[in-house]
This record gives sequence, C-alpha cells and structure tokens, in this order.
Amino acid sequence: MKNQPETNPPASPKAKTSRRRFVTIAIVVIAAIFLIHHAVNKSAAETVPILPIVASATVTREDLFTELTIQAEFRPYQEVELHAKVAGYLQKINVDFGDQVKAGQLIATLEVPELNDDLAHAMAEEQRAQADYNDAHLDYTRLSEVNKSQPNLVAQQDLDAAEAKDGIAAANLVAAKSDVKKYQTMVDYTQITAPFSGVITQRYADPGALIQAGTTSDTQSRPLIRLSENDRLRLDFPVSVTYADDIAFGDPVEIQLEGSGRTLTGTITRFTHKIAMDTRTMETEIEVPNPDLKLIPGMYATVVLKLQRRPQALSIPIEAVAGTTQPTVYVINRDQQIEEHPVQLGLETPTKYEVLSGLQEGDRVMIGNRSQVSVGQKVSVKPI
Repeated sequence: MKNQPETNPPASPKAKTSRRRFVTIAIVVIAAIFLIHHAVNKSAAETVPILPIVASATVTREDLFTELTIQAEFRPYQEVELHAKVAGYLQKINVDFGDQVKAGQLIATLEVPELNDDLAHAMAEEQRAQADYNDAHLDYTRLSEVNKSQPNLVAQQDLDAAEAKDGIAAANLVAAKSDVKKYQTMVDYTQITAPFSGVITQRYADPGALIQAGTTSDTQSRPLIRLSENDRLRLDFPVSVTYADDIAFGDPVEIQLEGSGRTLTGTITRFTHKIAMDTRTMETEIEVPNPDLKLIPGMYATVVLKLQRRPQALSIPIEAVAGTTQPTVYVINRDQQIEEHPVQLGLETPTKYEVLSGLQEGDRVMIGNRSQVSVGQKVSVKPI
C-alpha cells in the first residue's frame, strides 16, 4: 500500500486571530518608536541655534599700486631726410623704400664734373707751392749755416730776405694743401652714405634729377631719401601732473598692442622733468627693442603704469570696509564672534585698501552686507 503525502491541517480560527493580533501590536510598536525618535530630533533641533553664514577674508601683505593707462604711439628711434651737401645731378641711387641699410653704406652718387676739375687744379697748385717752398727753404738753410760758420760773411739783409721768402713759401704751401683738402671733401660729398643703420621709408628722387645742396632754402632743397631707425623704437606718452612725481627711471611698464592683443614689458627710459604748461603733463618715454621690425612706427599702444607703489602693505578687500569719514571693519575673533574695529586706510586700488592701522596680519574680516549680523554675534565663517 502506497504512502499518502502528508498535508498540514488547516489553522484553527483561534490561531488566525492570535496571528493578526501579533502583527497589529508590532506595527503599533514600530510607529511609536518612529514618533518618539522624530520628537527627540525635533526637540534637539529647536534647542541648537542656526548661526548666520558670513563671507570672510584674511588680512595679508602684498604689493599694492595704482594702475594708470595712457594711449601712446610708436615712432622711430632716429629719423632723418638725407640731403646732398653739394649741388649736382643724381648719377646713381642704390636703394628704394623698404630696404634695410647699414651705417656708412653708400646710398647715392652725385655727378659734379667741375668739382673734379677744381680738385685737379688745387693739387697742381699744391705741387707748385711744395716746389717753391723746397727752394726757398733750401736757400735760407744754406745762408743760415754759412752765417753760423763764418759770421759777417753773409749780409744780414740777404739773410732776412731769404727767411721771409721761406716763410711766404711755407704759408703758400699750407694754403695750397688747404685748398686740396677742401675740394677733396667736396668730392667726397658726392658720395652720400647712411649716417646710421635703418630702413628706407621714402625715396624722393631718381637718377638724372638735379639735386640742390641741403644748405639752401627749403623751397629749393630736395631730399634724396628718408631713413628711419626702426630696430629700436620710442614710445612717448604724457603723464598727468597728478602722477608726475611717481615717475622714476627704470620703473616697469606694461605695453598692450592694439589689434594684435600682444603684451610687451619695458621700463621708463627718460622723461622731461618738466610739466608742459598747456597740457599740464610731463612727456615720458620708453625704448622698445624691435629687432624683427614687427612693430611699425605709427602703431598705437596702451601703456599701463604702476604708480604709488606700496610694497608688502597690509591689505583687505574694499568690500570689508564701511564708512568713509570714519571707516570700520567687522573682525571675526577666535570665538567666531563679530567685533567692530576702526581702521586707518591708505592707498585704494580697484579691489584692495591699504591698512595703516587697526588690523594685524592674519586677522579675519567680514565681507558683505552687515545688516544680517550684529556686533558680538556668533557666526559661521565661509572663507573667500
């Protein structure tokens, strides 16, 4: 006979009632525990005060200065229009605008035929004067030697005449040499050379043109070229009389180039030490190296000067200060409480104040609206 599977007997109504009662009691207990825990937390939260959160900054030392921006324009370090020193026809010109030349390089040659004739004539006169001097000097020397060896043999009148003739011949020789030097110099002037290294920025004449000497009036004189030294530029700008006493030789300067966005650094090279009465400004200059000729005279730039320097000054943010005639700051002490300190301020920059007295390095000052706190109140600090 096969075994029959066992089956659980159905629960009695009494057992079902007990089970439901147990589940209900468990739910009630859990709910009670939750309510008690919530009540305890709420009571604790109500007893702990919520501190206001304030922004703060630390008093530190840093270099403070006032920035002054001024518009400026580049110009060549040197620039000249080359004129001829003698009048003549332009025989040859070796350069054109845009060419770079070195100091002493031949720029142009003038044709002045009469100068060569004058030089040849002067050289012939020099040779004749040299021969006359040699003869006169030889005669005087001989007579002088005879007079020394045999006194009274040569008449004094003859000796004086020979000496005078020797002196006249020497003077004529000097004059002849001077004429040769003069005409040689005039001939050299027909070779026009560059007085300094630079760039030819303009050419005014072509071969065959009649060029007047530069010593004549401006209406007749005609330049050959304009030469600019552009590998080093001058950047001139006016400084207001308000800041003139803060300008010093060697002060660093930031140069912002317009258009390209490039920024250069330089130093103040020179200034006039004089205030212009019409503009109430002092002309100041920076020398800017330009070996690659990227900077072009006439370009504009913005000069940023750092004036009224205060090295390693105590500084605080401007937002920490309240009041103008009697400024004060809110200091957060070690107990996180607000204290009000009067301060004496110095230099003001766009973001910082110089503190002369009233604070120490490392103090924490409150930043922002003071209406949310009061003196003596405890706060929660959020450093910035």
